[in-house]
Amino acid sequence: MTDDRPPVMFVAGAPGLDFLNTRAGPGDATIEWIGGGNDLAQWLGQAGLVPADALAALRARAGRGALDAVAGEARELREWFRGFVAGHKGRRLSRGALAEVEPLNRILARDHIYRTIVPRASHDAPAAALGWHAARRWETPAALLLPLAEAMADVICTTDFSHVKQCEGEGCSLVFLDTTRGHARRWCSMAICGNRAKQAAHRDRAKEAARPRSRR
Repeated sequence: MTDDRPPVMFVAGAPGLDFLNTRAGPGDATIEWIGGGNDLAQWLGQAGLVPADALAALRARAGRGALDAVAGEARELREWFRGFVAGHKGRRLSRGALAEVEPLNRILARDHIYRTIVPRASHDAPAAALGWHAARRWETPAALLLPLAEAMADVICTTDFSHVKQCEGEGCSLVFLDTTRGHARRWCSMAICGNRAKQAAHRDRAKEAARPRSRR
């Protein structure tokens, strides 16, 4: 079977928001990029949230049905987060939002993380030659939900929600974190919706210029 979907987009500036954009599109032409377990694994790899060797091991051990079931849970988590973002974007979060994040806390409580000693990238000082590295035991397909929950929690805990926006392109539902100077970003991508808006404005100006002027 051929996949006629366009490539998945990473334009949000935060992995948690990028995962929201795995279901997006103009109007009724919504595209679902997480149709099954293979889609989920591929996205997690592209996003850099799960090591390639862990994904390969899980795919080898788990049946397609188990991966597809986790993909279904991931879609449910995504839609919960979509509602959370939609309800809070455009203004800073208050402590009252804590009452809404129980779905994430339940997933995060399942984690199996351990720390090991590994070489540091820099050897400028002997004392800094070794350091801690946090690793996760990827024991079951359900563990794939953990980096998604972490990415969403990172948005909640570190992002100024007054800078979370939805693209102003006609019918575009992509969201992003506006980190531009002055926070003036309007489009998911200048190459996509920004260019379309410029072309539409150019056509409008051309029509206006060609319109006959009434004589006085």
